[in-house]
Amino acid sequence: MEILNLLLFAWFLLLASAFLMATLLRQKGLVASWISFAVFLCFGITTLFVLIEWNGIPLMCSWSWLRLGDWQVSMGIYFNDMAALVLLVVALVGFCVHFFSLGYMRKDRSKSRYFAGLSISMFSMVGIILSDNLVMIFFFWQLLTFSFYVLIAHYWKTKGAKVASKKAFIVNRVGDLGFLIGIIGCYYQYGTLNLIDLSNLDPKLGFSTYLALLLSCGFLSKSAQFPLQVWLPDSTAGPTPVSALLQTTTAVAAGVYLIARLFFLFSPEALQVILWGCAMMTVYASLCALAERDIKKILAYSTLAHLGFIGIGLGLGLPGLALLYMCGHAFFKTLLVLASGSVMVACDHQQDIFRLGGLWKKMPLTSATFAVGILVSCGMVFFSDYFGKGGILQVAYLYNKTVFYVVLFSAFISAIYMGRLFWIAFMGSANSQEARQAREGTWLMRLPLLILALLSIFGGYSNAWSSNLSSVFSVELNKVHHGIDLTEATGVFLFLGISVSLVGFISALYFYGSGAKEDKLEQRAGDLYRFLASKLWIDSLYRFYVDRIQQRIANLTNTLDFLVIGGLLVRGLAGVAGLLGMGIRLFHSGNGNYYVYWFLLGMVLFGLFAVGAWH
Repeated sequence: MEILNLLLFAWFLLLASAFLMATLLRQKGLVASWISFAVFLCFGITTLFVLIEWNGIPLMCSWSWLRLGDWQVSMGIYFNDMAALVLLVVALVGFCVHFFSLGYMRKDRSKSRYFAGLSISMFSMVGIILSDNLVMIFFFWQLLTFSFYVLIAHYWKTKGAKVASKKAFIVNRVGDLGFLIGIIGCYYQYGTLNLIDLSNLDPKLGFSTYLALLLSCGFLSKSAQFPLQVWLPDSTAGPTPVSALLQTTTAVAAGVYLIARLFFLFSPEALQVILWGCAMMTVYASLCALAERDIKKILAYSTLAHLGFIGIGLGLGLPGLALLYMCGHAFFKTLLVLASGSVMVACDHQQDIFRLGGLWKKMPLTSATFAVGILVSCGMVFFSDYFGKGGILQVAYLYNKTVFYVVLFSAFISAIYMGRLFWIAFMGSANSQEARQAREGTWLMRLPLLILALLSIFGGYSNAWSSNLSSVFSVELNKVHHGIDLTEATGVFLFLGISVSLVGFISALYFYGSGAKEDKLEQRAGDLYRFLASKLWIDSLYRFYVDRIQQRIANLTNTLDFLVIGGLLVRGLAGVAGLLGMGIRLFHSGNGNYYVYWFLLGMVLFGLFAVGAWH
């Protein structure tokens, strides 16, 4: 329990840091940034110490928070292998993002607000990781939504940031509503919201597919899966380190971790829905990226595609491999996004890849680390993406060949658009004045890239982690619940996946060339390009629904509220009450004439009653 207390102390330091920067250090950005970094460094060191000292036995503690009759809400901690793995990745990636932010945000006048947002987002994510019940998870879920709303809206004076932050907030509210209904239904059906108690339920009783799908709404919104994926590409309007966090270890990781944590509640039918939804997502995102020019949005669609791949792992019944792949993705995607941030700083925040070019000569370290990230994303042997991607690919072939071919096609398209990004932005010659004046950033931005490159290369080795975590990495590499043996032809499937990625990467060079100034797909196949650039009109459908349907319903509701509730019920009843009050006051006016009138009226009514007028 001592190491658990130590972890809790480091965790609440993050909250104290956020409070300090949001109150006392609002005008002292430089001090706030270094305090935030120092606090997170302390948290990271504490996390590593806890993992080293931990004996592998789950740690639990709980205390009563709220009691209403027989119903009690507890606040508790449940620290096991799964929590330890994700916590370690969050600590490593969070450290690199904080370090990079010191250089990236050094000229920003609102650094205090930014670093306060970073601290509260990491505090929220750690809370989700450690929570032992669904109520507590939902509480930190909402706090996490608030934190990245603040972070996306950091450049709140720009229209893009304002729209993107509201979009992210509203879309996540939709998913959270389903999540909340699922939590209520879970308590109604199973009588508990404690994760340990839920996991000990007898599987023979059967678990509700509808409840599982409602709970998975949290995954759909936070991990940006269909049909709630529209917020993630727009979230790139925020600072680049924020994009790195959202796409790796906070928002999207929270959704995946939720499904893995509650995996015992998911029926085969619910997993099938997740499987096919994520399969469609990985193809959709890959196709959208082919017509995107913004370097950050290309990486955002790449994240959507990889999240679809992770969701396929969950749908196939492989939560361990899905988490493994998510952790590898956290390393190389953080590397790619931060490297793109380094490019933007060097090129006066130019984000159009066709306005870049020739960066390999100007920024060799950033270019090399970016190339490492692309190779890892293609599943190169023994990189962090190798084991997870290969294992999921093989199970997809053995269990569902249609999904396998979908994944293979997506991997091919992904290699094309990542190759397109690399060959155009980093090779050839500079296509703009911004690219010609580019140079490497400060050591505060270069060192995190080197650290992430090493993690991307070596993070896939299970023996590079604590022995307590090795079971999480390999628990499903040999056998899954379908009874399929994964030892038969692993090398063949891995080679196939790598070959497809390499062919796609080289095809991009052949088709687009080095340092291209124009999009050749747009020139040679304009109709196809415009179709892909439309993002299949999903955003347009949402806008049509909001503008033409939801807004009109809101206007009608507002009119009814004004006329019926505000006018008739409130003001009307107030008028009736006023008239009654005026009449009743006549009884006590002190004027004898009024008393005579009331007396005569009473006599008339009494007489009518006496003669049977109402019979």
